[in-house]
Amino acid sequence: MRQVPASRRGHCAILCRTSIELPLPVRSHLPPHTQDIYREAFNHAHAAHAGDPRQEETARRIAWAAVKRSYAKIGDEWVRMRRPGGRED
Repeated sequence: MRQVPASRRGHCAILCRTSIELPLPVRSHLPPHTQDIYREAFNHAHAAHAGDPRQEETARRIAWAAVKRSYAKIGDEWVRMRRPGGRED
């Protein structure tokens, strides 16, 4: 799939192939692994909500929710959460 210019909100209009294509606020706010989680969730949600007038907003919300399932922000840092029993996500 060819790269599409970013939308007016700064997100990938169709597909973010690498973290460098994520908007600057996401790249500067999240550590590398969480950027991967965000990117993959955003891409999947964007495709799943094709035709929805709120497609981009929905994809962003889903991407942030995916990050927050595995990481918690403590102070200024994102920390990987452990599941019950000591397992990491």
